[in-house]
Amino acid sequence: MVEPRPRVVLVDDHRLFRSGVRAELGDAVDVVGEAETVAEAIALVRSTQPDVVLLDVHMPDGGGRAVLAGVGTAAPGTRFLALSVSDAAEDVIGVIRGGARGYVTKSISGPELADAVRRVAGGDAVFSPRLAGFVLDAFSASDAPVVDEDLDLLTAREREVLRLIARGYAYKEVAKELFISGKTVETHVSSVLRKLQLSNRHELTRWATDRRLV
Repeated sequence: MVEPRPRVVLVDDHRLFRSGVRAELGDAVDVVGEAETVAEAIALVRSTQPDVVLLDVHMPDGGGRAVLAGVGTAAPGTRFLALSVSDAAEDVIGVIRGGARGYVTKSISGPELADAVRRVAGGDAVFSPRLAGFVLDAFSASDAPVVDEDLDLLTAREREVLRLIARGYAYKEVAKELFISGKTVETHVSSVLRKLQLSNRHELTRWATDRRLV
């Protein structure tokens, strides 16, 4: 008896990337929908009740954790597999704590991704090889790095700005690095300081250094 193909929703803010994933997966899965924003993803997952959601971690309007939180218990049979360019510990552990069943990086091959989807649909937890170790450490060792609740308050872009500022970048240098305006950098820094209840750049740098984010 042939097993039914997993019903999959693709969530990523880049249309070309979604097209590439769809092509790589081929007929191994049944793609029932695509979404490029958090709101679209939440509505689509609730309406289609897929077996697996391939979930981008960083999107402009909130990313993977916001989708997980928004879907909540509305799709009890759906499992989430994060698919991201990032292999940062806080990103991996953050979405796993949010409810994802696995995390693979975008360097994964098509056949490997199809296998990961099938395994997650079947109830397994799946991680790219180099990520599995520190995920296990984070959930089992008392001295392992854990997700900071304050860090969770920041958007992906705010985290990027935070790291660069903490490394000593000037506002203009941050703007050039991230392809945003200096005014936008100032807005992000103000938001970070407010959310973390810090007073100045010196405190921000010390906060980031203490958490080994620099």
